[in-house]
Amino acid sequence: MLASVLHTVIIYAVVIFAMRLMGKRQLGELQPSELVTTFMISNVASICIDEPDLPLLSSLVPILLIAALEILNSTAAYYLPGYAALLFGRPVTVIQDGQIRQDALRHLRMTPGDLMEALRGKDVFDPRDVSYAVVETNGSLSVALRPEKEPATLADLGARVQRAQATIPFVLDGQVLAENLTTCGKDAAWLERTAQANSLLLEEILILAGNDTEDYFLLKKEPRQTAGLRQGGAA
Repeated sequence: MLASVLHTVIIYAVVIFAMRLMGKRQLGELQPSELVTTFMISNVASICIDEPDLPLLSSLVPILLIAALEILNSTAAYYLPGYAALLFGRPVTVIQDGQIRQDALRHLRMTPGDLMEALRGKDVFDPRDVSYAVVETNGSLSVALRPEKEPATLADLGARVQRAQATIPFVLDGQVLAENLTTCGKDAAWLERTAQANSLLLEEILILAGNDTEDYFLLKKEPRQTAGLRQGGAA
């Protein structure tokens, strides 16, 4: 029994290592080759777990080999554009200047219903509002609206706004993200003052986020389901 548990734990660790080795692209929208790789690794891992009598090395080698092949494949695609086009395909324009390209839909074997559903996912309900729509190599739809259909921005309205960085986390579950502090021109002393101003220790902070201004967002850890929320400037 103990050997079976240990076998499973080792395979789990190797699968996690293999997925991390292949990069973050594996965790997002997958290319066909990446999807195949993920399925194969999961199937091999499940077989290895279901058959604890298999030698451990015989279980690990196929997983690492599949990961190595994917790394080799993606590296070749990076350096050889022609190979990448063969492997992943090319983006296909399905709408141009409000006109649906029916030949492109036939080429992709994409029904009008599929196209309309994808447009609705982008909050577009009328194809005539679209200047340019492309089906990417991972199957997602990218849409550019006609200029007159684009939402108005502050620049369009001539409004002047104070420039500030986006709000990013400084502390997550008691762990300090030092690089984010430096990016916003803050340091450990500022962090300590902020915690003291809220009568907290760093390990009692669930989320502390801010930017290059003195404004911040702080959420205290609570043993109950109700969360204590504080917001304001540093003392």
